[in-house]
Amino acid sequence: MRVLIIKASALGDIIHALPVLDFLHQAKPGIEVDWVVEEPFRQMLEGNPLISQLHLVRTKVWRKHPFAAQTRREVAALRKTLRERNYDLVFDIQGNLKSGLICAASGCSDRIGFDRAELQESVNAFFTTRQIPVRKQDYHITDKYLRLVSVPFAKDFRSMQLTTSIHTTAEEDANAEALLATLSDGLVFLFQYGTTWQTKFWSIEHWVELGKEVLDHYHDASILLPWGNDSEREAATAIAAGIGRGARVLERMTLKGLTAVLKKVDLVVGGDTGPVQLAAAVGTPTVSFYRASDGKRSGPRGEHHVVVQSPMHCARCFRTRCDKDAQCRDSIKVEAIMSGIRKLLQT
Repeated sequence: MRVLIIKASALGDIIHALPVLDFLHQAKPGIEVDWVVEEPFRQMLEGNPLISQLHLVRTKVWRKHPFAAQTRREVAALRKTLRERNYDLVFDIQGNLKSGLICAASGCSDRIGFDRAELQESVNAFFTTRQIPVRKQDYHITDKYLRLVSVPFAKDFRSMQLTTSIHTTAEEDANAEALLATLSDGLVFLFQYGTTWQTKFWSIEHWVELGKEVLDHYHDASILLPWGNDSEREAATAIAAGIGRGARVLERMTLKGLTAVLKKVDLVVGGDTGPVQLAAAVGTPTVSFYRASDGKRSGPRGEHHVVVQSPMHCARCFRTRCDKDAQCRDSIKVEAIMSGIRKLLQT
């Protein structure tokens, strides 16, 4: 049997979807699973032994230049490749227009997607042949994905032990090991400042206060600060300067390079952002905080993870900007994050 997963973006959502690979291989031994992914996120899936073939798309480029010869060639090549694979099932777990178009382009007669209540864009329903409703207990985003792919196999994913993996090369692992070898012998923390929405950030002052608390409580610990763009680098530099000795701003890394580091640190702290999900996916404990988003819906789960949700009555608003942003940031207390850190390190 050969199936196709359409989950092209974004980073955190792709990581949330990784357990579907283990489910499918357990549900149907010998199955071939292909995956459609946006080119910038290919690193998260390359080298995964549970994926037979990756199909790369560049939808942002295609939308900017819809009539360009290069766009027409790439779209035609994708359609040809998908149809040649002759899929038995296609699972559209993205749920928007672009994934619907890719779904239809596959030529598969059995295309499975969410019902309209769960779709990002309702037009997606026109491109699937079966729409699956989720259940009330499927509140976490990973459970929604698993519900969708489990229906044709009539297997209860909740009774299965599912794992995730993100492949890193020997060179990437060696570089991470070399980095940690330059640190002190204490615990290694990674503070993930960067995120996407304005309403997901935490203030630099709070990060500095947390860093000082960590170093006061865990002597000889080190705090690493990665960054992904110039504004994040400026913030990471300010946080490191405020914390002082023991804090280090990292050089800019690829996603795979960062993943290799995340595998080796002792604990990761961050908001609702891809690197926190990466850390959880590779088995590293996390303490994460949520303001506009919902930690119960998208936060890492299990005994090795602590989720801190803003106590404000308007939390989980999913607004990207808000006039109460400063108050909301302050509602995430350093004491709550530190409590989560102590809890995880004690166990």
